[in-house]
Amino acid sequence: MDDYKVDFHIHTTASDGEATPTQIVKRAKELDYDIIAITDHDNTNGIAEAMIAAEAVGIKLVPGIEIAVVTEEETGLHMLGYNIDIENEALKKFLDEMVQRRVERNEQLFRVLQEMGYDISRDDIEVGKNDFIGKPLIARALVSKGYIAEEKQAFGREILGSAKCRAVKKVKPLAKDAIAIIKEAGGTPVLAHPIQTRGIGRPGSEQFYANMDKIIGRLKRQGLKGLECFHPDQDFEQSMRFVEMAEKYHLHITRGSDFHGKDLADADETAYR
Repeated sequence: MDDYKVDFHIHTTASDGEATPTQIVKRAKELDYDIIAITDHDNTNGIAEAMIAAEAVGIKLVPGIEIAVVTEEETGLHMLGYNIDIENEALKKFLDEMVQRRVERNEQLFRVLQEMGYDISRDDIEVGKNDFIGKPLIARALVSKGYIAEEKQAFGREILGSAKCRAVKKVKPLAKDAIAIIKEAGGTPVLAHPIQTRGIGRPGSEQFYANMDKIIGRLKRQGLKGLECFHPDQDFEQSMRFVEMAEKYHLHITRGSDFHGKDLADADETAYR
């Protein structure tokens, strides 16, 4: 693995990343990556551009996506899909519905923020492809308007982390439905950054791992094919626990930096690159 450089979790301006698909691909080539995957949130609008760039510079690109989902018990997860057919009609219909849900969520969120004294609206957001607006873009707008000094402040209890803002939720698909649609599009469904799962015990505790094991076992029965064992939020010990789960359920083991920035050289390291 030390001689094979990969990153299977990268975001671009097609969602809430700061670099265009072409910029990501060119920089990956300069940094000697062997394979990268573009996995923007809830859309595939950066894939065509990225594939053209990848062919031009000579790097292998995996067309992907990341979908926010919930289990039947309302546990929030993120599902990655790899090697998807972006022209698949069922997938396109599914993603159109996701776009509408996000629009409705954002309209409510802007109203709440305005009631809280933050004069911000859709017009203040610098959007990428598909007019995607996620919370990181709202955070950037709050910085640009001078309400906060750093984007991370937006996610504290005073603003987006407040009870009022957290009460505004996007209706998310069930994990099993996202798995099914990824497979329908010829793709491989992979559970992203499991350590970020909330509501199942303190992350890294034995209670957490026991509950995570149950979730992964059920997802496996529903068609899950892989687990993102290596992610910047997961230290070496945590990564090894997830590797054990992946091996137990015969899942592919993946690595991703979850990069959102401007220069791929700044991508966070994982416990084992």
